[in-house]
Amino acid sequence: MSNRIAPLSGYPEYTPAGRIVEQRVVDMLRETFELHGFAPIQTRAVEPLDQLARKGEITKEVYVVRRLHAAEDATDELGLHYDLTVPFARYVLENAGRLAFPFRRYQIQPCWRGERPQEGRYREFWQADIDIVGQGALAPHHDAEVVLVMLEVLERLHDDLGLPSVVMHANNRLLAQGFYGDLGVADPLAVIQAVDKLPKIGPDGVSAMLAALGLSAGQIDAVLALASIATPDEAFIERVRALGVSNETLETGLHELAGLMERVAARFPGRIVADLAIARGLDYYTGSVFEVVMPDYPSLGTIAAGGRYDSLASDGRQTYPGVGISFGITRVLAPLIAKGTLGATRPVPSAVLVAVDAEETRGTADGVAAALRARGVACEVSPNAAAYGKQIRVADRRGIPFVWFGGQSGQVKDIRSGAQVDADAATWEPPAGDARPRVVVA
Repeated sequence: MSNRIAPLSGYPEYTPAGRIVEQRVVDMLRETFELHGFAPIQTRAVEPLDQLARKGEITKEVYVVRRLHAAEDATDELGLHYDLTVPFARYVLENAGRLAFPFRRYQIQPCWRGERPQEGRYREFWQADIDIVGQGALAPHHDAEVVLVMLEVLERLHDDLGLPSVVMHANNRLLAQGFYGDLGVADPLAVIQAVDKLPKIGPDGVSAMLAALGLSAGQIDAVLALASIATPDEAFIERVRALGVSNETLETGLHELAGLMERVAARFPGRIVADLAIARGLDYYTGSVFEVVMPDYPSLGTIAAGGRYDSLASDGRQTYPGVGISFGITRVLAPLIAKGTLGATRPVPSAVLVAVDAEETRGTADGVAAALRARGVACEVSPNAAAYGKQIRVADRRGIPFVWFGGQSGQVKDIRSGAQVDADAATWEPPAGDARPRVVVA
């Protein structure tokens, strides 16, 4: 019988070099979010199942959690959260008395979905969310704000780490609802959820779904005509009006989308498109909706998404409207790391291996390492006092670029070039490019 352990599909695990890439991305996300005043929170992994299952078409994706020795009649059925928005809504309601509104939060945590694993889609994955939530009301300019923050960090990831460039596709639920309402559609949300499947099943598949909802051929043609409109500027307004539909809700949606486009295009030209096929299937969105893609990696699909929700969080007396966007960290990184597109300059944080002359003098090597670490130089002490050549090979196998010989005033060798120089542990530092592992693009 083989003792080989089979990998568990849908639960990606990285080598140390891959984890270094992931951590650097998380660091940049956190740094950017905090620069914009977003505060960190963390929510529990589980929520009551009835809370998770009532938000959109996700009931088949929720992992149910039960205690092994729970009584047969136990009713406290829990599920792992499939995103960070529903837990955040609960968090706001529970902590409203201790929060200052508008409340700006970021959250970087794992989520779980029981869907079929494939490239860019996993059963356990990390997300990074930002949201701004108001009490009673939330100004519409925050819609553009969260978009701008997310695009800023994605641009940083592109410029500094070499992640692929992105384009955001934006729409507005009010635009769609106003249009469908004027057509006489009885259930606009069902139509929105059908249109949301366009990338997966195409126009014919969506047409069949709409027909099953009772839409006429003329209504179906109008729905698909609206979804076909995509422009990099405000030209979408006239194209919508040319379809012959007009009402107050539609005009509000057009106005809000045009304002979003104007602000984002001014800061990040060429990075946003008004795409009226963007629907977002979850039922809590009420205004702006947006999705981000990497054009060079179409197989990844949507890598960030979000929108405005005016009634997700409510305690019956007070409503907490908000707007947010989520970035799929694992969705982007797992395929790129697996293909070798993204990697690290070395798989360990150590810049220096401190050689050991003899086991009796290991304390000297420990003292050198302590002096280096006190100034932020990552290092480790050789695991044995073998011949120097063997200790150098240990450093080479671990990817450590420098080896230190002697005591506090010793010599340091760059094992890549062979250069060896006198050095003082109280002052020596590695070159900036070697201080920490760097993310590299193949």
